[in-house]
Parts: sequence; C-alpha cells; structure tokens
Amino acid sequence: MKINILIVEDHELTRFGLKTTFENVDFVGTIYEADSAETAIEIFNNNAIDVVIMDLGLPNMNGIDATKKIKQTNKDVKVIILTSHNDEKEVLNSLKAGANAYCSKEINPQRLCQVVQSVADGAAWFDPSIAHIVLKATTNTPNITNDSAKKDYDLTARESQILKLMTEGYSNMEIARILVISINTTKAHVANILQKLEVDDRLQAALKALKNKIV
Repeated sequence: MKINILIVEDHELTRFGLKTTFENVDFVGTIYEADSAETAIEIFNNNAIDVVIMDLGLPNMNGIDATKKIKQTNKDVKVIILTSHNDEKEVLNSLKAGANAYCSKEINPQRLCQVVQSVADGAAWFDPSIAHIVLKATTNTPNITNDSAKKDYDLTARESQILKLMTEGYSNMEIARILVISINTTKAHVANILQKLEVDDRLQAALKALKNKIV
C-alpha cells in the first residue's frame, strides 16, 4: 500500500528538494505540497493524507499549531516535524501537539525516506540530537512516571524484546522481520505492552521504558 505525503514548507527550494527526494520511491503514492499551514490544512481536509512533513517556521500559523489542528481532524495521521531548530521549547510543544517524529533538516535523504516509512507503520523517531530533551519530557508526562521500582509490569520475555525494539524506533513491520514473526503477532504483543505499561501509544511506551529502565 502506497503512502500519500503532504509536504508543508514555505521555502520553495527546500520544498522542491523534499518532493524530489520522494519521487520514484516505491512506497510513496501522491505527493502534495503547501507553502503555509492554512493551505496545508485545506489540502489535508480534501485529500487522503497518510504522512505530513511539517516545517515549524511557517508564516502566520506556525507548524506546531498546524500539527494540532491536523491531529484534531484525524488523530491517526502521522506528522513528522522537519526543522533546522532543536530548541527545547519547540521540541516539547511538538510532542504535545502530537508529532510522531522530529527530524533535523540536515538528515540524509535516504534516511528520511526510511523514517517516513517507519513512522507510517507506527514507529516514533526523534533525531539523536534531541534525545535528551525527549527523555526529559517524561518527567512531566502524567502517564510516564518513574515507578519501575514499585511495580512489576509482568512483561513476557518476548514482550520485553519487542519493547526494546520499540525504544530503538523500529516499526511493527521491522520488528516482525527482525524477530521472524507475523505482523499480526507483533501488533498483538504491542497491544499487550501498552496495556501492561498503562499508556496510550507506542511513544509513551518507549519513553516510559527508557525513563524507568524497564528494558
């Protein structure tokens, strides 16, 4: 199944470069472009978009507010923040807005394609340069508490193995391939992990695992 991508970037040259990166990539379907948040929201509301690549420094409405609006419309869409800034406030606000990935514009094009595919499949990915900020965010996230010493999560050996791969940014498809199990089995294990860790999504599970040294 091909992935439809919406590129939101106000700099024409950068937008052209991103579009060129995804053209002729076998898993990419239609590529949409927007030079503002307002245009992006209009395109999103009228087309089937799977992944949004969002710049933060947009004119008028910024990328964080645009991410919030898009996520409010469809919580299942994946949003990848692509920016030249690693400001702590912007990173945390992007997380709160529902971003699934946060990438530096210096990322290798081939790696960006891999990130898009992984995020579309359910993984979360954050540039290594902001990892410390993401971990710090767990301190103030209600469902991610430092309670590993007080609670036994009763994870099976396989669930622990899968959770470790989740913290490393692997998607369900990649985990299935690494462990030589079916995608449906992988999804069932992930669902059990979320329930046992008492979190809502994969990102919270990964952050909680790292914060509490569960894996």
